[in-house]
Amino acid sequence: MKIIKDPVHGYVEVEDYALVLLDSPVLQRLRYIRQLGFSYLVYPGANHTRFEHSLGTMYLADVACRKFRLSDEERTLVAASALLHDIGHGPFSHASEPLIEEFLHRSHHAIDDIVHEQIGHLLLQHNIDPDELCAVVSGRHPLSGIIHSDLDVDRMDYLLRDAYYTGAPYGTVDAQRLIRNMIRTVDDVVLDENGINAAESLLIARTLMRPTVYYHHVSRIGEKMFQLAMLEHFKTEGMNATDMLRKDDPACIQSLRISKNPVVRMLMERIYQRQLYKRALYVGQDQVNATAFSKGISLEKSRSLSEMIAENAGIDPHTVLVDIPPFPSDMSIKVRVKNQNTIISFEEISPRMRTLNETRREQWRLGVYTLPDQRETIAQVAADVLHVKKPTRQNTLF
Repeated sequence: MKIIKDPVHGYVEVEDYALVLLDSPVLQRLRYIRQLGFSYLVYPGANHTRFEHSLGTMYLADVACRKFRLSDEERTLVAASALLHDIGHGPFSHASEPLIEEFLHRSHHAIDDIVHEQIGHLLLQHNIDPDELCAVVSGRHPLSGIIHSDLDVDRMDYLLRDAYYTGAPYGTVDAQRLIRNMIRTVDDVVLDENGINAAESLLIARTLMRPTVYYHHVSRIGEKMFQLAMLEHFKTEGMNATDMLRKDDPACIQSLRISKNPVVRMLMERIYQRQLYKRALYVGQDQVNATAFSKGISLEKSRSLSEMIAENAGIDPHTVLVDIPPFPSDMSIKVRVKNQNTIISFEEISPRMRTLNETRREQWRLGVYTLPDQRETIAQVAADVLHVKKPTRQNTLF
């Protein structure tokens, strides 16, 4: 056993099986994948990685397993799953997720191929079933809720860690109190009423971190520029998308910066020098056709709209980016609360859920980004193409 000093959780004990996994190439790769993609363009301190987050998630998973008094075999399975849960991420984490879905037809939670090809033998050496681990990570196992649920340790760690490294004061979560007040029953997990405030703080943190960090417009612009560069690079190089999406951040950036396609090189040079596109249009749900955009749009549809706007404006298509994320789904906590001698739903005892969900809906934005000197033209054309209602003065960007 070794001890690793973590800035968020303090001293983390790492058992022998976890040390072997930590030293494997699939986990060492996560040292070079930023946790928050392009948020470092907003928050200079946001250079933490998926490796640190995986270690922190493993630590909290182990705490939860001990609280639930799981057997050593179950605890090892869950903790190993928490450690490996992000090995399916592509370069810059969620920035490449749409590319993984488009070209590889999977999410980053589908790690079966990676596990069996690269790390299955290490798991078997420590009596961990690779198939069972993959089931935990993908949410197909009775113990999956510890790392994938409304109050999971994955979310606890990334909120704490992202707030710490960005300096944003909104990610405060009392993870230890929350775990201590969880009660595992035969059917599900019940929250003791003493943990209500800790659960509410997690929901508030999710709500406030969304526009401040996760959907900050500069981060979104960086992501969209990166995604366009990747799409153009695929077309020019005829590259196998699997190879490119398994690279880490530095290797991916280097490939794009020396691409044969001048558009790719231009986009990456702009990101590298932080000469980013600017917002031409940035509107909320009240100004768009909610039915048409509620589920967001695919990369293909995004490029089609971008090209249509560019053609109508008489400019190069690669200078327009359309960003239409899906409407945020309502938060709900299916975990029930043990209130004295009765068990009731979380919504019954916490009145804040409705307000937080209304806030999340108000935070949604459709964005159209372009070069600084094209903003006014693109704003007018994009509003016509996307059937956007004329913005009020306070929503107009100057």
